[in-house]
Amino acid sequence: MARDRGLDLVEVAPNARPPVCKLMDYGKHKYEQARKQREAKKKQHNIQVKEVKLRPRIESHDLEFKLRHARRFFEEGDKVKFTLMFRGREITHPELGVRLLEQVKAELDDAATVEVEIAREGRTMTMVMVPRRE
Repeated sequence: MARDRGLDLVEVAPNARPPVCKLMDYGKHKYEQARKQREAKKKQHNIQVKEVKLRPRIESHDLEFKLRHARRFFEEGDKVKFTLMFRGREITHPELGVRLLEQVKAELDDAATVEVEIAREGRTMTMVMVPRRE
């Protein structure tokens, strides 16, 4: 029947008893599936991790500027990793870094939540925040 109509005999459910087959144009079917996959891929949103670098002795205006950037990243749906870098003797006062990152967390509380708490790795402290879901 498939040959008479110029179509292909495609096995749809091989494990069924009896196996289920369908008469269709297999090339057209594969093309439609590929097109659906491309459309689905276009609608996906890839979440990126943006990084904001800070120093323990950052001025208030500079901090506000960097927090505005972080807010913009959250609005775009991206995660933000805050990296606090210590230089020289600054490392002897890690409480300054913790205080600064706590301030960042408080400032951005309305826009984001903390995914990874404050962690200290050598001369850096990091914290990762993700945008709040509505």
